[in-house]
Amino acid sequence: MFPRNQWYVAALSSELQDKPVARTLLGEPVVLFRTPSGEVAALEDRCCHRQLPLSYGTLEDAGIRCGYHGLLFGADGKCLEIPGQEKVPVKAFVKPYTVKERNQIVWIWMGQADDTAPACEPPEYAVHDNPKYQFKGGLFHYEAPYQLIHDNLLDLSHLGYVHLKTIGGNAKLHMNAPTRVEGDGDTVRVVRWMKDSTPPPTYTAAWPYKGLIDRWQEIEFNLSYLAIWTGATDAGAEDLAAPERGGFHMRGFHGITPETETTSHYFWTIASNSHPDCDDNFPTVYEQTKNTFAEDKVIIEAQYQNMLRFDNPPGVDIHVDVGANRARRIISRLNLQTMESLKV
Repeated sequence: MFPRNQWYVAALSSELQDKPVARTLLGEPVVLFRTPSGEVAALEDRCCHRQLPLSYGTLEDAGIRCGYHGLLFGADGKCLEIPGQEKVPVKAFVKPYTVKERNQIVWIWMGQADDTAPACEPPEYAVHDNPKYQFKGGLFHYEAPYQLIHDNLLDLSHLGYVHLKTIGGNAKLHMNAPTRVEGDGDTVRVVRWMKDSTPPPTYTAAWPYKGLIDRWQEIEFNLSYLAIWTGATDAGAEDLAAPERGGFHMRGFHGITPETETTSHYFWTIASNSHPDCDDNFPTVYEQTKNTFAEDKVIIEAQYQNMLRFDNPPGVDIHVDVGANRARRIISRLNLQTMESLKV
């Protein structure tokens, strides 16, 4: 159903505190938890005795204890203790998953087989550790396939129609913005510049612009996440091609993990900088970003329901679809590789 032998986002670090977290990832029920030493762990979400989800249990120093008959499991999936019974059967274990925490993101390796070891380290997202920015995030659950979320994020021309109260702006300018789409391996990069633009509400609330602005949107698609850098300077003030350009920055992390073929997890964070002469703007940026993503959720879920209602009719491509179409071709190729591997 999905590309395998990949790192997917399982959680944001802030989600794992003193309780187990249940989550279905790529169709597989998983329980995530943090050990007393602070390490993250993940097991299949079932006890091998009577199949109660382990996420109904409690965390202890040695691992997670089933909430039905008290079997205790370590982070490696092995049963360590059965109350009232000295001997633990050799077959008393559950499947463990490889998980790693990096840059405040918890990644899980979804291998082709149970014994498939990770072929690489999880992706790095250094923005979360950059002192220039504050960041905060959240999670949306979508009643829609994950690739519809990719489509939405790779085509930001919709901002002028969907997000007028936050990060929108002139719709005509968005639709006609010069766009560069590049591909490299399993990555797609979309760059859009909108010069001499009227600043949208989120921007004016966060930065003391003098008038019109030069906006940029840089979107990088990877199979399991997208990194989006947007922002603006005063019109004509700086070169938008300069990597270290100033102005107001919004850096979004978008971890898109399939739950099932028709439902998805959307892990997101937003990071931004503050103007040195202004009060801290981040609470406003965060709330407006959260509202923006909630608007996307309404649109995408309504889109999917209509696709079902009309029996998934073929769509008509327009000029803003180039990036999304490239991403879909990448996923189709990786899906094919997964299916061919299963036949071997």
